[in-house]
Formats: sequence, structure tokens, C-alpha cells
Amino acid sequence: MSTTENADVVVVGGGPGGSSAATLLARRGHRVVLLEKETFPRYQIGESLLPSTVHGIARMLGVSEDLERAGFTVKRGGSFRWGTNPVPWNFLFAVAPELSGPTSYAYQVERMKFDDILLRNAAKHGVDVRENSAVIDVLADEERVRGVRYAGPDGAEREIHATFVVDASGNRSRIHQHVKGERVYSEFFRNIALFGYFEGGKRLPAPDSGNILCAAFDEGWIWYIPLSDTLTSVGAVISREHAARLQGDQEQALMGFIDRCAIVKDYLSDATRVTDGVYGELRTRKDYSYTNSTFHRPGMVLVGDAACFIDPVFSTGVHLATYAGLLAARSINTVLSGDLAHERVFTEFEGRYRREYRVFYEFLSAFYDMQSTEESYFWKARKVTNLGATDLEAFVTLVGGVHSGEQALTGLVASSEALAGAVRRTGDMQTPSGERMHHLFGTPVVREVMQEMNNIQVRGVQGEQARELPLLAGGLVPSADGLGWIEPEATR
Repeated sequence: MSTTENADVVVVGGGPGGSSAATLLARRGHRVVLLEKETFPRYQIGESLLPSTVHGIARMLGVSEDLERAGFTVKRGGSFRWGTNPVPWNFLFAVAPELSGPTSYAYQVERMKFDDILLRNAAKHGVDVRENSAVIDVLADEERVRGVRYAGPDGAEREIHATFVVDASGNRSRIHQHVKGERVYSEFFRNIALFGYFEGGKRLPAPDSGNILCAAFDEGWIWYIPLSDTLTSVGAVISREHAARLQGDQEQALMGFIDRCAIVKDYLSDATRVTDGVYGELRTRKDYSYTNSTFHRPGMVLVGDAACFIDPVFSTGVHLATYAGLLAARSINTVLSGDLAHERVFTEFEGRYRREYRVFYEFLSAFYDMQSTEESYFWKARKVTNLGATDLEAFVTLVGGVHSGEQALTGLVASSEALAGAVRRTGDMQTPSGERMHHLFGTPVVREVMQEMNNIQVRGVQGEQARELPLLAGGLVPSADGLGWIEPEATR
């Protein structure tokens, strides 16, 4: 192999964001090289998906049948032991009749299998996938990024010159600084996760047995994800102030947190922790929420955890990564085709991406505010919804969110009244004052979270028949094939 070659796009990282972007770029006929430092399948955390990934982006990628054949656990939504009511309550994807039907579910997945499906699918679509290939440096000048230098499986260094580089290399990205921005951390979501896997844990009553269970306790909360009939992912999310408790015996620490959470303790009463194989290791991760001050520069774009990360209580990691991969592919395809200018399409990319991050951040802020046990630092520090309007607006400006009056596709998204009514049917949750928290699910924030995910699902189901209105003021809309951007006037 020559030590120097050319491509249209180099994608760094073979996870969901990188594989999605690479596939959607290759579908437009571009030469795409994907560099992945590891050999797939490889372990990765983040096993709970959202419907927009399963029924929207997965269909655009052409992997829906592969996911069905994989036999992943079906989830109808999330179950939460949160607030003052000791009984778990549900948040269903089919929150209203308008949203019920064949796309009102998602999967719990073993990421080793899921990520491998997406990476192999990229290769099927013509992406030049190179594993055991670690990027050493980015080739750039003052004007733009022009490629990468990497070491292949034989250790030899090579260069690829490209019009675009997509950094999808995760939260430990070594090259995201080349967009010339900085990583800005949230003061409110700076947590640490300790997690492992168990065999033989109990399940929620049917039909919610596949739901993720999130259960609060004094120091934080625990996730409980049923990956199969017998295998369960269990992790405790605690504040950094408790990090010292993880320095000693991690087994003792995890079981201690489980003992503090009655429902999870009960569900694991007859279970045994997996102690061998890829799931036998107890792991920790800093779940510090952050966002980069910019997501792109000429010739380079960040997607997934390389760009931003949000607290995992609503399982948004894979959603944000694949959504960003879609947005990045649309923007790059449009520039490479010469249809629109770089700044125009990447303003759309960053505006949509930051908006999605912002609405999840605001929703999580309100959700954390529901926890009733407030004696510990963990929960006091998360009363972010008690901030004054000026402070909250300042932080929203910091993460770059832009509030938009997005219009839903007619007949596909429930009104706020329907959302609130649907939540009344899904379960009960009370605050210390005895008020039910239905109002949270009827807020504009929730509508915004759901509407763009519904647009993605409609795009996956209807293909070129799907029509969307601009999401941002003065913004663009997807092209007929969903793989590029066009001006709204072009659809008339």
C-alpha cells in the first residue's frame, strides 16, 4: 500500500456515529475510508436505544433486518423508580394514539454485536473499513483540515489526503482539538459510573420486561438494562464527591450502592455477577456532561462523544451519535456535490445538533429536580431548575442551543394535551408536595425532543415520500433522498 493516498472523506472511529456517517456518505458515491483503532467486535457501554435510531436511521442505513435477526431485547420505553412513589412508573414510546404502532419500540443491545452490525454494513455499502488503524495526527493548515496520518496493522505510518475528516472517535478523542474549540463541562452533571453485568436478575412485569429501569437512591441512581432473558447490565451513577469510594474494592462499592436501592437489590437477590469473559470486568466511566464550543471547521466535523455528551439517564448516547452522523453526512454530501456553500450547510448541522443536545439537557435538568431525597450533595447539586432565568439562559447560550418553533408533520406528533394525557395513562409519580409530574411531559421541551425524533422515524419509514419543514429559523430541509440539504424553496 502506498504511504500516501487520496479519499473524499476519512471517518475516524467505527462506532455508531462513524459507521452511520460513512455509510450515508458512501451511498452518494463518495470514496470513504473509515479508520478504527480496534478490531470489531469490541466491548462498548451504552446498550439502550431509542426508536429514532431503530426505525429511522437504521432503515436509512439498511440494517433493519440485521437488527431484527440479531434477536435483541425489545423495549417499549423506560421504567423509573424516581420521586416519592415506591412503585416504578413507565414512560412509553407510544405516548399517544398518534404515535402508537409498528415504530413504538426500540432495543436493548449488546454493543459488541450492534456496533459490529453497523460497521460491517458500512463495508457492504462500499466504505473502505480499516481496523487496527490508529490515527496519529490530523493534516491541516491555517485554511482547513486536509487529511490524517495513521498507523496501520503493520505499524507503518501512512497519510490519507481528504476533503473532509469526520472525528467519531468518542469521548477520548485525541483529535477533536483540531476544530480549534474547547470542551466545556456542565457544572450540574459531573458524575461517575461504576458498572458490571449479572446473570439471573428479575424482570419487570410483562409487557414492560424489556424496559430499562432507572432507580434513584440517596447518592445517585442505578441503571438496570435487560440485555437478554438472563443477562443484565447494572451500573451506579454517583457524583464525583463520592469518587473515593471507588478507589478500593469496587465489587464492595457496587454491591453497597445496590444495597442502598431497594428495588434493584430485590431484582438481583437471586442473581450472580458475571466474573469472566468480556462482561466479567467491573468498569468505571466519568459521565461528565460536556459540549465542545464548536463542532466543525473547514474540512473537519465532530460527531457523537467527540462533540458532546449528556448524562445517560434517558439513553441518548447512541441517538445523539447516529443523529450527528446523519447531519454530518448530509452536510458533507451537499458540499461535495457543489449544491450549497460550506458555511450554509454546517450552520444547519451545528444548529440542529446543539438544539438536540439542549432539549435533552433541559429535560434532564427538570427530571433530576423530581428526586425527593434531598439530604445528600448529589441531589442538592442538581436542582438546576431552581436557577434564575438569567442564569439558565446563560447556560443554554453556553451550550449553543437555539429554541425553535418546529412544526410537526401533520398527524404524526401528538399535541401537548395528548402527551400529558398519555403520560397519565402510563403511570404515577409524585413529588414531595404530592403533585403528580404530568406537567413535565406536556412541556414544549418534551415536544421538541420528540418531534425531531419523529421526523427521523418518518424519514426512515417513508423514504423519499417524506417531507419536512425547516427545523431552524431560516434553515434548510433534507433533500428527497434524505442524504443532503436543500433550500426550502426547492421543495415547492
